[in-house]
Amino acid sequence: MNICPICGYTRLQMSPYDEHGYPSYEICDCCGFEYGFDDDSEGYSFENYREKWINEGFKFSNDKMQPETWNRQTMIKQLENVNKVKYNLR
Repeated sequence: MNICPICGYTRLQMSPYDEHGYPSYEICDCCGFEYGFDDDSEGYSFENYREKWINEGFKFSNDKMQPETWNRQTMIKQLENVNKVKYNLR
């Protein structure tokens, strides 16, 4: 299972970072974070981006992929997945 380190979304196509710390450049359908872009070039830490996303109301980034059951309670539960992964970054 590929889990977003920002929002805990579990439906990523690839791991955000490989075993050597290289990013996938995939964009999370849920929070919109792009691994390898937002973190490096924009200077966001996972925690900073997560806080910004939460403060903006947990907006689902890709409307076409948003589950019908999407709500604040679902998001709070999904955030628990963040603690299940640790990614090695270059």
